[in-house]
Amino acid sequence: MHSKVDVAVMIGSGVPPMLRDLGRKACWVVLVNGEQRGTAFASRVEAEECRQAWQAKLAQYRPGRHAFQHSA
Repeated sequence: MHSKVDVAVMIGSGVPPMLRDLGRKACWVVLVNGEQRGTAFASRVEAEECRQAWQAKLAQYRPGRHAFQHSA
């Protein structure tokens, strides 16, 4: 199965209280197959870096590749 990794923006009441307390009215989150993974980011750049990390991690577990290799 191919996983889809996206960055989504949340605005207004969707922004976590910690970021709202800092005056942020928007934040970005990483979605893997439509589900939020990790924390909310104050910048899109941070969220894009996290998205790239998720893509790299998921690429290691593509069908046909084994997460664990047995040594002989």
